[in-house]
Amino acid sequence: MAESKPEPWLRGPMAGIPDALQPVAHAFVAAREDVIAPVADLTPEQLWTTPGGAASIGFHLMHLAGSTDRLLTYARGEALSEAQKAALAAERQPPEPRPGADDLRRAWDAAVDRALAQIGETRDADLSTPRLIGRARLPSTVRGLLCHAAEHATRHVGQIITTAKIIRGRDLP
Repeated sequence: MAESKPEPWLRGPMAGIPDALQPVAHAFVAAREDVIAPVADLTPEQLWTTPGGAASIGFHLMHLAGSTDRLLTYARGEALSEAQKAALAAERQPPEPRPGADDLRRAWDAAVDRALAQIGETRDADLSTPRLIGRARLPSTVRGLLCHAAEHATRHVGQIITTAKIIRGRDLP
């Protein structure tokens, strides 16, 4: 049996991350790690099935990468690009052939890497900087966006874990 590591928040401060944003970085690392086992060895059918009408694991993985990217864009004070808008549309209607678990996991890993890099570059003085979100230009702050991005990721990872258990349980002989 492999020796397990403590949860990221119990491993101490992450190098290069401001103190105020350590919990955000820890949440992203936990979300990256927590998705590994539930998606291991899923068939394409299992990855994209919607048990009881629930969102598929494939959707959640696509959405993790895409939503994190979009939220971090807003945190930088930028508008979404056409590519980001197209990625959002692809989350709603995945392309055929549908991406596999390995590709989706790599996209999520890359999104976490970008998130950690951006968090590491965020100055404490910028955390309260106002930001406007989406076409409706809803108000938030850099801190609000970074915190929401991390907690949003953890919610979707929880859904991945639960959906994977349901799918694997349903597929037992």
